[in-house]
Amino acid sequence: MAEFKVSEISDKEVLERAIHGNAEAFSILYERNVSRIYNYIYYRTGSVPDAEDLTSRVFHRALKHIGSYRNMGVPFSAWLYRIAHNLVANWYRDNSRRKEVPLEIYSVTHHQPNHPELSLVQHQENEILLGTIRKLPPDRQKLLILKYVEGLSNAEIGMIMGRSEGAIKGLYHRTLVTLRNEMKKEGK
Repeated sequence: MAEFKVSEISDKEVLERAIHGNAEAFSILYERNVSRIYNYIYYRTGSVPDAEDLTSRVFHRALKHIGSYRNMGVPFSAWLYRIAHNLVANWYRDNSRRKEVPLEIYSVTHHQPNHPELSLVQHQENEILLGTIRKLPPDRQKLLILKYVEGLSNAEIGMIMGRSEGAIKGLYHRTLVTLRNEMKKEGK
């Protein structure tokens, strides 16, 4: 198959070429989706090494099964998110413990030199919030990650999660209420 310029090929065309075994097309799909899949997994696991490993597994599994991929009217990324979701669920089941985010991954660039106590308080609040989010059911964690980390609309999230836009709005509202109540219990 002839070479093509990445900027000149649509997502649909690149996907068709990948389905038919074009390795270069699959690498374009990888480049277009790897950061969002990594972010999703990282926010679910809180571990850089595990997120890297699981992201690699997502794309390995996708490459292995790309030939049997069928377009069901949702973005290709929805298929990748489902693979990622299943791998994260297996990871939690296999580890049967929650991972904590190591302190060294937090950026020091947000530190305010004149007010170190403010920086410490913000850091502690972030830890409490992330811990509370990780206690939510997986579908609610996924919703928050897709909304706030990936910046997707309710319609896009609905396509990825296989729900209507209205169902996503309802789930989002219930999730925020639950988060608020849990944060109150934590005293924040």
